Amino acid sequence: MKKIIVSAIGMLAFTATASAETWSLQQCVDYAVSHNLTVRSSRLQSDQGELEVTAAKNAFLPNLSASANEGLNFGRGLTSENTYANRNTTNLQWGVSLSVPLFNGLQDVRQLKLAKSQLSQYLLDYEAAKDDITLNVISQYLQVLYSKEVTESARAQLAYSTYEVERMKALVAEGKEAEATIYDVESQQAQDRLQVITAENDVRVALVTLANLLQLPSADNFDVAPLDDADPVIPGPDIIYSRALECNSSILSARQGIEVAKDQVSVAKAGYIPRINFNASTGSSYYTINGLVNDSFGTQMRNNFSTYLGFSLNIPIFDGFSTRNNVRRARLQETSARLELDRRESELYKSIQLAYTQATGARDKYVTAGETLEKTRLSFDATREKYNLGRATSYDFEQAKNNLFRVEVGRIQAHYEYLLRYRILRFYESRKLL
Repeated sequence: MKKIIVSAIGMLAFTATASAETWSLQQCVDYAVSHNLTVRSSRLQSDQGELEVTAAKNAFLPNLSASANEGLNFGRGLTSENTYANRNTTNLQWGVSLSVPLFNGLQDVRQLKLAKSQLSQYLLDYEAAKDDITLNVISQYLQVLYSKEVTESARAQLAYSTYEVERMKALVAEGKEAEATIYDVESQQAQDRLQVITAENDVRVALVTLANLLQLPSADNFDVAPLDDADPVIPGPDIIYSRALECNSSILSARQGIEVAKDQVSVAKAGYIPRINFNASTGSSYYTINGLVNDSFGTQMRNNFSTYLGFSLNIPIFDGFSTRNNVRRARLQETSARLELDRRESELYKSIQLAYTQATGARDKYVTAGETLEKTRLSFDATREKYNLGRATSYDFEQAKNNLFRVEVGRIQAHYEYLLRYRILRFYESRKLL
């Protein structure tokens, strides 16, 4: 009868999840990286950096512009005889001008280098955002699997209680037990049923949280596949840290931030360097005076046509210490970038040390819990046998059953804590999901 009850409960659980779409850990991570809003916002920053590089390149191009002006003058005006008279005049002017920066104090060159450095940092920040969401998905994914295993253990406890209820009813019907004993086992069955409901709700909450990380519209018909991790070997923290310094995106971004700050200092120093520009313009004009004989439009355009070519040199002598202050601000930014790198390296080292300590502690707890579970299960089987023979009370049986459940949950918790910290350490080491 107990096997039939366990099978029935298992079939109910299977029916509830059979229609759900099962996602692997890799699928969850890939989807989160593509759809998570934080990651997408970081990608927009990279796109902005690409535009800045394009703008820096365009600064090397010449400036070409065209202009046209027409003016009308009514009333008294000064004549060529140095007298005033009432005359209406019109004036039309047009021109085309060209400006080519021959030497801009290396500012355009340095600005382009700065834009490229910033783009590299933006791309590393984008990778760091993907790393953060990956770690969050791994943690929540394992939380779902942990909640599922706890639910299965709770269902097994309910199966024991349900079996005992049916057995006790049969004994009461045969007159071997008092009817009042049914109430005790039914009370425990109700408690175990509540325990199952609570565990199933924890699974749903974990799935909803994971679905939110993935930016899924709903957690309906969403489920995760189990992992095939055995008992992985935990690498040493110093090895992980040395490798993480070479591949961790947050560390690489901080290092690139120092290069960006150096380029900002270089751009600021360009304010001390002279600039040379080449300028050219061409144009003509048409002028009429009311009451006088004026040359034709074509004649005036030919006669008034002019062309200008010239070079300009701008030597900075004193700018109110503006350039000096810009250089000082840039150097302060470089110092801040170096401190940021030290801070991130320190945090990474602490995170790895903590994850390693938690992983080894969870591993030892998992191994010990496994040994304890085996002995606890033997103790439970012995108590159940005594209970069936009438040599143990229902209180003894429930105590043994609850103790078995507690040890099982402790082992499950230690196991998934072990797997979580191990995967975090491995991801720090190689940025791979294994």
